[in-house]
Amino acid sequence: MKNILFFLVLSASTLLAQTNSIQKSPFLTDAKPESVGMSSERLQRIDALLQKSIDQKEIPGAVAIVCRNGKIVYHKAFGTADAASGRAFKTDDIFRIASMSKAITSTAVMMLWEEGLFQLDDPISKYIPEFKNPSVLDSLYEADSTYTVKPAGKEITIRHLLTHTSGLGYGVIDGDARFKKIYKKAGIVDLFTTESVKIGDNIKKLAKLPLHHVPGEKYVYSEGLDVLGYFIEVISGMPFDVYLKTHIFDPLSMNDTYFYLPSEKANRLVKIQTKTDDKWTSFTDNFYDPDYPIKGAKTFFSGGAGLSSTAKDYATFLQMYLNNGELNGKRLLSRKTIESMMMNQVGDLLGGAKSDQNYGLAFGLLTTKGMSKGGLGSENLFTWGGYFNTNYFADPKEKIIGVIMKQTQKIDDKNNSGKFRAMVMQAVDN
Repeated sequence: MKNILFFLVLSASTLLAQTNSIQKSPFLTDAKPESVGMSSERLQRIDALLQKSIDQKEIPGAVAIVCRNGKIVYHKAFGTADAASGRAFKTDDIFRIASMSKAITSTAVMMLWEEGLFQLDDPISKYIPEFKNPSVLDSLYEADSTYTVKPAGKEITIRHLLTHTSGLGYGVIDGDARFKKIYKKAGIVDLFTTESVKIGDNIKKLAKLPLHHVPGEKYVYSEGLDVLGYFIEVISGMPFDVYLKTHIFDPLSMNDTYFYLPSEKANRLVKIQTKTDDKWTSFTDNFYDPDYPIKGAKTFFSGGAGLSSTAKDYATFLQMYLNNGELNGKRLLSRKTIESMMMNQVGDLLGGAKSDQNYGLAFGLLTTKGMSKGGLGSENLFTWGGYFNTNYFADPKEKIIGVIMKQTQKIDDKNNSGKFRAMVMQAVDN
């Protein structure tokens, strides 16, 4: 009976989320660069950039893809995906995309919002009661990591969680050492785990901890999207991973995007690499297990950092946005919803017009000031990156997508991703 009820909920939710569209934009296909106003000769400069970075040991290798007007005009692999075996990168390799997961989780939230199930300025405590009456950290006693708090006086909203203005922290990668200690003592899972932990249990513990600041008053990069992963389960009645697969990955044919890879695809997962004595070696850490997508309990679904994907799958996801929410006749989001998502949602918290980049409801947004620096794209180009050195951008005005995937830690790659974006933009030839 329980399985039947789950199936009915799944079927009903599937019918309500992505819908058929009068538009039918095709999936990404290969084309000659000149057919979409790009220069083949200039795109070859990306080859030189990445090969030079490999030769100078800034990166062990990379996979890069460039699309314009829905056509793939560049998709190449360079370097070594595994220092131990010497395996070369392949264009269909799978990467831990970490914080690039956030845009996908945000998309799922907005799909549910379009169904009228909540308002963005609703307090999250309306759906996850543990967040009721939040407090702000007042002081920390270093000896035992106990602390004092003061009332926040304001509830965390769903919009706050989407825009990193909730006041929540990020534990091990937090910029404030006090929160690193508080989160560690509380046993908060910050990014991913091979242990038998579920997101609901983790988020309910997180809800009891103090905030950096009163919600809405500052921008502090946080676990807000992990909270929203659990929120999606509460609202949809479906496990988070199932919701993403059913409502985003399957409709977009993102067939290589997962929280945990199936065994038959495990050999395509790229090793995380670092430099030891000027040689590339496999990265190890006591913070997390680097093999987390292919081993362990496989029960924790991090909305902020847990997904793995390919360059082409992620470019496909971005193409849906450049198509104003539709791909292959399936509409995930309305054009009007995307318009609001691409507006600055954090006011002057990141500097407003004086900043190079502001933040919308899912992405970092290039400002006029950022655009004026040259080579970065058009105003409102949207972009973000991941903890393991992955990065993407999409330019709605030029209809250009660039994704570059690497898997490194504890290195300086000399702003390789920024140079890649410049190389893509200088190849525009119309």
